[in-house]
Amino acid sequence: MTSKNPNPSIQKQNRTHSAAIPKTTSDAPTKLEKIVDLLRRKDGACLEELCTATGWQSHSVRGAIAGALKKKGHLITSEKIDSVRRYRIGAPQ
Repeated sequence: MTSKNPNPSIQKQNRTHSAAIPKTTSDAPTKLEKIVDLLRRKDGACLEELCTATGWQSHSVRGAIAGALKKKGHLITSEKIDSVRRYRIGAPQ
């Protein structure tokens, strides 16, 4: 069999070089961090605000609140004000 690349050491060098390049990390907040920031406001946030901030559908936002945030120990409260449900976050337990 013949190799497609006449000099396989070049391929190895390219792979090694690309692995050595450090990946840059973004300072942009994650979507969960955006949710937490909105929930910490005095008035909290309604589902529509949370969906707009994250780009998620409503069931995904509710799932993040019920799952990920509660698992992190956050106390989530909700109340209906003028037929709009508002969610708030308390201090982690």
